[in-house]
Amino acid sequence: MTKAMTGAKMVVQALVDQGVDVVFGYPGGAVLPIYDEIFQQNHIQHVLVRHEQGAVHAAEGYARSTGKLGVALVTSGPGATNAVTGLTDALLDSIPILVLTGQVPTFMIGSDAFQEADTVGITRPCTKHNWLVKDTDDLARTIHEACHVATAGRPGPVLVDIPKDVQFATGTYTTKQARKSHYSPQVKGDITSITDLVKAMETAKRPLFYTGGGVVNSGDAATQLLRELVAATNFPITSTLMGLGCYPASGDNWLGMLGMHGLYEANMAMHDCDLMINIGARFDDRITGVIEKFSPHSKKAHIDIDPSSINKVIQVDIPIVGDIAHVLEDLLKVWKSRGRKTNAEGVSKWWDQINTWRSIDCLKFTQTGKIIKPQYALSRLEELTKKYDRYITTEVGQHQMWAAQYLGFENPNRWMTSGGLGTMGYGTPASIGVQMAHRESLVINVAGEASWLMNMQEMGTAMQYKLPVKQFILNNERLGMVRQWQELLHGERYSSSWSESLPDFVKLAEAFGAKGIICSDPDDLDDAIMEMITYDGPVIFDCLVEKHENCFPMIPSGKAHNDMILGENADTANAIQGAGGALV
Repeated sequence: MTKAMTGAKMVVQALVDQGVDVVFGYPGGAVLPIYDEIFQQNHIQHVLVRHEQGAVHAAEGYARSTGKLGVALVTSGPGATNAVTGLTDALLDSIPILVLTGQVPTFMIGSDAFQEADTVGITRPCTKHNWLVKDTDDLARTIHEACHVATAGRPGPVLVDIPKDVQFATGTYTTKQARKSHYSPQVKGDITSITDLVKAMETAKRPLFYTGGGVVNSGDAATQLLRELVAATNFPITSTLMGLGCYPASGDNWLGMLGMHGLYEANMAMHDCDLMINIGARFDDRITGVIEKFSPHSKKAHIDIDPSSINKVIQVDIPIVGDIAHVLEDLLKVWKSRGRKTNAEGVSKWWDQINTWRSIDCLKFTQTGKIIKPQYALSRLEELTKKYDRYITTEVGQHQMWAAQYLGFENPNRWMTSGGLGTMGYGTPASIGVQMAHRESLVINVAGEASWLMNMQEMGTAMQYKLPVKQFILNNERLGMVRQWQELLHGERYSSSWSESLPDFVKLAEAFGAKGIICSDPDDLDDAIMEMITYDGPVIFDCLVEKHENCFPMIPSGKAHNDMILGENADTANAIQGAGGALV
């Protein structure tokens, strides 16, 4: 079906046809025709953010928490360049978002017109694909294509740049059903390779599932199949930062997160395993550390829908290109048809070793005195909120790692954080996107005071749209992770790693019209957290914590997974290792 309409109306109609119900944006001259059409309809709600970076992060939070496409709308020039950080963040973390940008009229492109920028050129390296539409007749088809590219295969950000004259002109609207795409990613894995992996699973003595955000992106079917596979084989499972929740934190086979600040047992298992099965992770350097020392004793399998990710960082023995859900379905079928075999004796001994590592309790801490330890703050937050319909976002830094360590996630899409890019300022707008998608849920942004200040203006968005997001700030008056690295790696030379001028967060909250809470005494913490949870509106919680606490475990630069710095239990770990605690 085709229909004549203006380009601006096409944009709105295409988004409606794609099932979009929320758009995060900020108006400007080059997108005013689109905003005029948004004003005249009731299908899509527009959320006015306070900064274009906030719009893209909010779209990311919406997408990550729902599994649906997130959409942002910004103007030309600085509107588009302000979106670049969010686009790059979404590219590295495989988040499906569509960013629509205004552009100067086609006849002015290249003339250095007011608020002109080469948006397609600037965003080419940080999008999955982008388009500049110069003909109104191409606009609807391009938006439909963009939505398909963003969500198909390995998800990611796309951008459509729309000149102002294209928005004003009348053209022919093409329906979603009329779209034909040349982009068709491979979803079914090679059955011979899958059979090879099953054969390796049947004989492995020290197997390990290493899972990532690809499991989450593949949807509920992938999550359920993964859980079935773990239960059937009794293999241990660990995850990257982005994969938390694909296997329940309360599950018997869960080893916790691995990597630079991963758990001792997860990292030791990665180092000593003889079969490592990577499911939807990309061998990020925060996980691998020094490549030459990474999992040196294992046969390696890698399941990923993105063929460019396979053998990009780590050479693997069994590569399988395909969608996680499809591959796991076939993997289970083949494994069952071959008799559901595992090396039960070997796996039992492997669990004995893993339980020895677990006994170290690498996240143990001691809360003494009247200063709140950040670990204690997050353990109490976990205990008091875990029974709620809860979604967590974070900023970036020590607090992010502590949140990953001490908060448990039973299901996917409940944990939104900036993994690959490590974007400070991500969490507050992301929490707004999550709360827009889940109006009745408890949404908490775990933050550090330095990260939180980077996009604090989005509290205005939370107030305008009555979004009761909770900003839980671990305030150590330091750039905590920077300070930790300076202590451990740079001779305790604390160069520019603290701020001498921080706001009164309670007064700041009140200035926005939100509720402000401050807590500095561990004895008062539970009551303060419950006050935050039960308040029916946005909250800024200023939790004053120990200023010089370090985040452990930690794999230092240049070290292997079995060479971690531990906190209070370093002596216990050393004793176990000294007694021959490792298998290889």
